[in-house]
Amino acid sequence: MTIEYAASAGPTLGVEWEFALVDKSTRDLSNNASQLFDRVRESLGEQPQLHKELLRNTVEVVTGITRSVPEAMEDLASTLRLVRPVADELGVDLYSAGTHPFAQWSSQLLTPGARYEELIERTQWWGRQMLIWGVHVHVGVQHRDHVMPVVSSLLNYFPHLQALSASSPMWSGTDTGYASNRAMMFQQLPTAGLPFQFETWEEYESFVEDHFRTGVIDYLNDIRWDVRPSPKLGTVEVRICDGVSNLRELAALTALTHCLVVDLTDRLSAGETLPTMPPWHVQENKWRSARYGLDAVIILDAAANERLVTDDLADLLTRLEPVAARLGCADELRSVDEITRAGASYQRMRRVAAETGGDLVAVVDSVVRELDLS
Repeated sequence: MTIEYAASAGPTLGVEWEFALVDKSTRDLSNNASQLFDRVRESLGEQPQLHKELLRNTVEVVTGITRSVPEAMEDLASTLRLVRPVADELGVDLYSAGTHPFAQWSSQLLTPGARYEELIERTQWWGRQMLIWGVHVHVGVQHRDHVMPVVSSLLNYFPHLQALSASSPMWSGTDTGYASNRAMMFQQLPTAGLPFQFETWEEYESFVEDHFRTGVIDYLNDIRWDVRPSPKLGTVEVRICDGVSNLRELAALTALTHCLVVDLTDRLSAGETLPTMPPWHVQENKWRSARYGLDAVIILDAAANERLVTDDLADLLTRLEPVAARLGCADELRSVDEITRAGASYQRMRRVAAETGGDLVAVVDSVVRELDLS
């Protein structure tokens, strides 16, 4: 089959930021998303940058097509400034982390819609467990034939993005021992998890055709890889990151993603063959970064050389400085280092739990407080 690719005019940027709704008093999840959407529509009209998700406890805020990280962050903040007063009226707060510390999946309601119902019908227990939130970053890619090599080479940086964004150590009242339990949960869905490392667009088309023919998918977006092509948008979509609690860290992670994709496309345009790793190394790196976060020792190459992820990240940030300057996100890229020095979200959450005798309500409070839109 042929999959048309709507090539981007340049390295455009789009961000999708998922939030849970939490009750202001109990701090448990609230199934009030439908009411929030209705009130926003009544008072402000249709808001195309506010999306429904699988469960009624979730809202997604998305940007339009932007050219830079600062532009994307202001786009998101503008939408959130409209949404937050409506949420206040409903007695809920916006919460973004990979998971909720103590909510129970059995209490959550499904958003009405045939596709969501089909997903749950097929995936059953695992589908109903999906109390997870993340960030997706789209980066425009001009040439279709660059897309799959970029997807495959980006997997070398999977552990860097996963470790920096990890924010889901707790699940159903228990510390799982993982920095990102979300990463482990989401890959249980069919067609989710790590992508296959195809070299050409034609290989990708053949894969998709097989999945349609055998009934694995009904829609192209049913392929839920951690990094995937988005043909209609002309982008590579990076879906590695856990939910992010604040704009400053989101800007840092978006800048790193933007720079990585642009650097790889530049190298392809210069005639370079992009580096990749064997799938077994990529899979191990995903597990290590989900388990150990910023303390992960990751595999660097096909020769199985290893290094602490934060040490490798420091060199990576230095190498990407010229790209960031060109893209207008030099300050945001530099702030990636602040995450490693101050502690990632999973570390802050555990710190609050330790300081409050395991009070998970206090953990939710701490995440909610980090969303500063000023």
